[in-house]
Amino acid sequence: MTAGALRTEVCRDEEGFGRLAAEWTALYGRCSSATPFQSHSWLHSWWLSYGRLGALRVVLVRRGDGALVAAAPLMRARGPLPVLTLLGGSITDFTDVLLDDGCPEAVPALVRAVARTARGAVVDLREVRPGAAGERVFAHWRGPRRRLPDSLCLELPAVPMEGLLERIPSGKAQRVRAKLRKLDALGIDARVVTGEEVPAALDRLLALHRLQWQGRGVTAEHTSERFAQHLNRAVRPMVERGDAMVTEFRLAGDVVAADLTLMSPHLAGGYLYGADPALRDRKVDVATMLLRHGARETSAGGRATLSMLRGSEPYKHHWRPEPVRNSRLLLAGRGTAPLLWLRAGAAGARSWAARQARERAWAGRALDRMKGRPPRSGPVRRARRP
Repeated sequence: MTAGALRTEVCRDEEGFGRLAAEWTALYGRCSSATPFQSHSWLHSWWLSYGRLGALRVVLVRRGDGALVAAAPLMRARGPLPVLTLLGGSITDFTDVLLDDGCPEAVPALVRAVARTARGAVVDLREVRPGAAGERVFAHWRGPRRRLPDSLCLELPAVPMEGLLERIPSGKAQRVRAKLRKLDALGIDARVVTGEEVPAALDRLLALHRLQWQGRGVTAEHTSERFAQHLNRAVRPMVERGDAMVTEFRLAGDVVAADLTLMSPHLAGGYLYGADPALRDRKVDVATMLLRHGARETSAGGRATLSMLRGSEPYKHHWRPEPVRNSRLLLAGRGTAPLLWLRAGAAGARSWAARQARERAWAGRALDRMKGRPPRSGPVRRARRP
């Protein structure tokens, strides 16, 4: 179907999605708001691990000469209600569409194409970062729409470690410098691996990840075979294009920690790490070690933001980061407005229940402290940064 000088199409098969790699990567480079989670390597690999037969709906907008100027990587979601969601699922911190910065007319064309593709379904865009291309789709949508809060992310400026130390009180900064001196005295060496070394390095990272969380609460999906297959497919081409970095930390020649950081031209975020529990016995502050390396590499690459990605764990707040809230954007046609309000209401109810559970847990721990009881175990922690 055409829209002026633009034409739209929908890709419904994974082989066709795979063949889009080169032109998708070119469009990704022309979309300044894109994050590494919108790269073709990440999305196509995710689909191979987590997609369902017949559910793929990748909406494409092309110029008359065939150049790709917009893309919405959508799929039919499971569940009783007809819903289209963006690819990426729960293992993806930011989802989004892609829009060519030099082709503003692609926005309304993509909006119309998504509306046609939905065909009575609600379009549910999760984890949309402020300033993302998806917000332009939301602004141009002519039917019922609703914006809800989604996950909280914490961000730091992409500056070297000394700049991060200036953000915290002097006493804390002195303690961090002491930890850094200890790391240097131990002789832990950080090395960024090459593309051909990525598969073996990821195997070591995941093995260390399982080891460090053994007997403790962990995100089960991060220990699954399909997650390992996804990373092994996605990360090597991302490393070779500069969209990811795998770092190994060695002590006396042995790999004692490994880290996966995902990167775009403007943002880098530590995605997953693994560390030998023996580092705790040596009183090594793994968080400080990873942050120093990430800050150095991110600032050297000219990026503006060092993201701690989703979650508001206490250790992140030590660095006085800026809170940034993702959005959940719900879109519908006139005839499907009741489905939108139903889905929005269900999302609100789940958020309320989650808040109540957190508040009850906090109150229970406070009561335990008052009465001198042993602390209760908290919720399962996200297995990301230490």
